Formats: sequence, structure tokens, C-alpha cells
Amino acid sequence: MDMIAGQRIPVHTTLSDVFGSLEASLPHAVRWNNLAEQFEKRFGRKPAYIARAPGRVNLIGEHIDYALFGVLPAAVERDILIACGPRAATSASHHSDVIHAPGSVVAENLHSKYTRQVFAPASKIAEEVSDDDARVAAWHLDINTNELRWESYVKAGYYGVLNHHFSDGEEDPVPVDLLVTGSVPAGSGLSSSAAMVVASTLAFLAVNGKLEEQHKVGTSKSLNKGELVQLAMQNEKRVGVNSGGMDQAASVMSDPSSALYISFYPSLTASAVPLPIRAVFVCANSLVVADKALSAKRGYNLRVVETLVAARILAISLGVQIGEKDRITFREVIGKFAGEKDGDDMGAETLEKTLAAMDDKLGVLKPNRTIDGKLGVTMDEMIEMSGLRKDIFDEVYLSWVDIEATHFQLFKRAKHVFSEARRVLQFRRTCLESAKLSDANDTAFFEKLGQLMNDSQSSCSQLFECSCPELDELTNLAREAGAFGSRLTGAGWGGCTVSLVAEGKVNEFIQKVKATYPPYRNLEGDALNEVIFATKPGSGACVYKLER
Repeated sequence: MDMIAGQRIPVHTTLSDVFGSLEASLPHAVRWNNLAEQFEKRFGRKPAYIARAPGRVNLIGEHIDYALFGVLPAAVERDILIACGPRAATSASHHSDVIHAPGSVVAENLHSKYTRQVFAPASKIAEEVSDDDARVAAWHLDINTNELRWESYVKAGYYGVLNHHFSDGEEDPVPVDLLVTGSVPAGSGLSSSAAMVVASTLAFLAVNGKLEEQHKVGTSKSLNKGELVQLAMQNEKRVGVNSGGMDQAASVMSDPSSALYISFYPSLTASAVPLPIRAVFVCANSLVVADKALSAKRGYNLRVVETLVAARILAISLGVQIGEKDRITFREVIGKFAGEKDGDDMGAETLEKTLAAMDDKLGVLKPNRTIDGKLGVTMDEMIEMSGLRKDIFDEVYLSWVDIEATHFQLFKRAKHVFSEARRVLQFRRTCLESAKLSDANDTAFFEKLGQLMNDSQSSCSQLFECSCPELDELTNLAREAGAFGSRLTGAGWGGCTVSLVAEGKVNEFIQKVKATYPPYRNLEGDALNEVIFATKPGSGACVYKLER
């Protein structure tokens, strides 16, 4: 575990501490005070805590975290806030439908389109829970993965807290009132879902007194930042999304002055990567909403399966030993191929060279014969290439996820993953080189970083096929408006772009994009600022403890 992952989850008592200084906190004070006042108005008392989790912008490294390659995101200033407080289980309430049960939740949202929700976890009786399962599923919450609603993410965060901290039956979770607000646009690719799950996880930890336990010596169940990331990753899987961990890690572990190089192999580590001082990143929403619930079968989850199956086939071709039921990743394959010992990390320089050496070894992922130049393989061909019996293949690669496809693009997905993993390392190296030179020629570094971002967009669009016409158009318009580089950020299929712009050129850049991207033309003021905005790397998730 690296130093950032091993840090305690911050619990602050002033907004100045949350944002690093009094000056930095001032623009946020009205919003935070309004949330606390609205909580008191609705629930009759002040909140005990406000949990905060930021969204993130991934600067480079798309769809490679679940292949266990490193990525380079940064937290954005936009966030999810959850005000929360314990509710006495037997207290009278003006809400007639409050469930007076252990751990019952009344969840409200400041946005009027999200309706009030009341729910309670069900405790499984001892006979229902085997010894093996006792620590995993002692509590149950109904989460409908076919229709993701706002409270599904609240429930997902709660699920992990229940089964991490209340599985032994020695104590019950307290009833909780919650009030949620968010400034991360849903479906924008800035990871509002991960921010919601992280904030929910923190809210339930705080209100049950579990964050205070961090400061008690010998407390076995306290969480550090790395463990919170792992818990939040598992929690988001409760809503049917197979997340690779980048979104949660960026939301929890980000540093306000830097991007974050997050590595997932051999374990989760995070290190700050200073960005060039005069670099500004502008997020622009395509206004095409990426609906994870609808697109997962043909989009995100399908790509996870394609990359995992391709990793097995590549491993076999390289002579890498792999067990019949091992679900090996690309990063593990090239580690074994390069002679890396289990648990070791070959380092960025060697990894970059090894990735380059893979380029001419990916032909094994193409079909035996191509029709009209198409490179996809059928399900039957893919199973045959894997060397597995159909029942074993289904168990290892299909039993845990829903996908829809007639052809699987193993070669194109692998080509993207290996080239994108190299671009991340090159981007990181360029930033580190820039930081060493106080009088660095910004333009030269900006051009290098911008080219890597542009190459990433081409790969996402043509090889991984996770772009869409609007994202392609918006990134092209951004370059024409003066961006050094522009690419989609997030899962894709809609959502946001991120563009590298020189400081001092930001307002001019935004006005040029506004004038040329049709959905922006009639937007002004706050409405325009909602869809295109400059952002600086922000701080990671925390809890604000209000005075009693």
C-alpha cells in the first residue's frame, strides 16, 4: 500500500480545511450552508455531518483500468454532497411512512425531480447465512439494476458499510436521514455515479461513528483511503456496473495541485503527478447522456469481456501459463511474459518498453479469415480461440455479466489498451520532465501532451469504439478553437470531452466552442457554465463534522 492509499479519511470541522484555505472555501460556503439549512427544515434538526465526494476528469487512460494498467485522472471541483444525521428509532416523526427499523433511511434530494425515498435493510437470520457468507451478506438491500434510480447509488454505498461493519450481529446500524445535492452532471463522463457511491459510503460510515474509530488504536474495521476505494468499487458493482476502480480512486485520493497516477497492479497505488503550471483543462459536455443501464450490455460490460478474453488468448500464444478458470488481465499477461515475479512491479520505464514489444504480437486476436476487412470474431470462434470448453468459458467470462454482441472485436480492443497504456506513461513522463524545469517552455510540453490526448481520442473512436459522432465533432471543434489536445473522458458513448488549453486563452476558447457546437449556441451565463467549464485539480473525498 502506498502512502496516499494508507492515509486516513479526512474528517474536517471547518470549510477552510475542506478546501485548503479560507479564500478557496468562500465560493462554496453559500451552497454548503443552504444544504444544512434545508436539512434542518426537512428533518427538524441540524445534520451531524456532510460527506463530500468530487467527480473526476480522466486526463488520459480510457478503458484500461480493468486491464490493470495505470491511469491519470484528477478530481474536479464539482462534487456530490450528502448531509446526514442519526434519527432516534422511536422518535415521533411528521413523516408517516418512516420505517422505525434498525438502519432505516429517509433519503431526500435537493433537486425536485428526484423524489423522496424511504427504505430499510433486511437483516438475514442466522440460518440463512453460512459461515462463509456471514461477513459478506448478513444484510440485504433491494437494488433494481434494470432501472437505476438516484437512490440506487445511495443504497449501493450503504450495502458495503452494512456488511463491512455490521455483519457480526453485535450492533445494529442507526436509522439515518439524508439530504443529497450534486453539481456533477449525471451521465456526463465526470463520474457522478462513483462520486455518489463514495459520498454515500462516507455518510453511512460517519453517521454510525465508524470514521471516529480510525483514531482508536487497535480498531480492526477502520478504513484508510485505499480500503475506502476498494469498498466503493465493490459497492458500485451492486448497481450492475463493473468498474475498474479509477473513478473511486480519483474521487477519494486526489491531490489539489496534481493529477493522480493510479496503478492497480500488483496492488492499488496512487502518486501525485504535477501538471504544468499554466495548463488548464476545460471540460465540455456533449449533452449526449451516457445511460449506463442501457448501454452496458453492448458497451462497457461488453468491452470488459472482450479485453479479458483477448488477454487469455494472448497469454496462450505467448506461452504464459494460465489456469482453466483464471480470469487473467492484459497487465498480468505482459508481466508474466516479461518474467516479472508475482507481487513485483517492473516499473514505468520497463513497462513502457514491454508494451511497445507487444505491438507485433496481437495478430493472434484476428479471425482466421476476414470478410470485407472486418476483424471481429463470432462467439463460437472466440470460445475456440480461448481453448476452453463452452461450459467453462461461460462460467469464467459470461456468468457474471450481461452482454449483447454477434461479433467480438478482440484485436481492436487489445490494440487500444496497449497503445493507451503507453500514452499514459508518456503523459506522466512529460509532466514530470516539465516539473523539473522551472523555466520550461510550456508550449513544447503542451504540444507533447496535446498530441497524446489527440491520439487517445483517435484510438477510443476507431479501435475501442466508445466515442460517438457528437464527441468526435466536439473534440475536432476544440482543436480548431485552439486546444493543444482534446479527447473524450469517462466511459464514452456520450458525456464530456477534456481539452488542454493555455492559461489566458480559456475564455476565448470557450466562446469559440460555443459559437461552433450547435447545442451551445443559445446558452449564456450559468447555463453555459453548466456545460463547458475550466477546472483545476481538486482535493479528494472527505467528511465535514458540524458543531453540535
